[in-house]
Amino acid sequence: MQRIIFFALVFFVAVATQAQIQVGLKLKRLQYIAYEPVIATLTITNMAGRDVELRDAAGQHWFGFEVTSGEGRSLGPMANVAPESPLAIEAGKTVTRKINLTPIYPINDFGSYHLRANVYFADLGKYFYSTTKVFQVTDGRPIWQKTVGMPDGVGGGGNTRTFSLLSNRFPDHTSLYARVENKESGVVFSTFSLGRSIAYDEPEAEFDRGNQLHVLHCASPRSWAYSRIGLNGELLEHDIFMQIKSRPHLRHTADGMVAVHGGMRESLIAQSPRNPAPKLSTRPVGPPKDE
Repeated sequence: MQRIIFFALVFFVAVATQAQIQVGLKLKRLQYIAYEPVIATLTITNMAGRDVELRDAAGQHWFGFEVTSGEGRSLGPMANVAPESPLAIEAGKTVTRKINLTPIYPINDFGSYHLRANVYFADLGKYFYSTTKVFQVTDGRPIWQKTVGMPDGVGGGGNTRTFSLLSNRFPDHTSLYARVENKESGVVFSTFSLGRSIAYDEPEAEFDRGNQLHVLHCASPRSWAYSRIGLNGELLEHDIFMQIKSRPHLRHTADGMVAVHGGMRESLIAQSPRNPAPKLSTRPVGPPKDE
């Protein structure tokens, strides 16, 4: 009987200790294109029954990730990561953080990766772990590419920029991606989604006088997504144009800029009594996000 009580107490203490901090980890999808942001959503729940503070102690960082390649090789950060500030969590509360893994870990080679988050609780001198998530890194199908020079007065990262448009098919949709890089130095400035795309329609791509790229692609029936992309990979503008009487298209203006002609901005449709907003089923999914 004493032995049963002893093991029951040990089990109770073990369960209570495990329940001090709960760590959750989510990825929005399982497949990513090389160099695009891989956003990990981390949740930390305080189950200690009192307010706690997570902080670095005894040479241990209170928060981190374990990343391994498909072959089981451990991948450390590519550069020194600034330490996280202490985090106070009230009893029973949950905090959420989103971390972009792409600039921190070398996860741009094609293949599979295993990801686990860990939280160090200094009060107990113990690590708490999330479940392990697995994701794949591939590359999209190139559909358009052009290299341009850097205008005078615009510096940083070499004298040229290569802009690429890539298509990537997911189980339930196809997305159009943009990539900006300097091929001479091998630096990729950004890779990001421009939103969902209808596969049979080729996107329009035009440069303005400042060598910013303007892209117009069909996002859903009778709707086109417009994007303006800077020389260092910034998404400077994104909007949706609906087909009213004519299909939207890109046109160079007299001052060397590029504008969308035809159609109407979705944001203006509700203000037009002659052009009621289209049905929800015909609308695109909105601005590009981490789909």
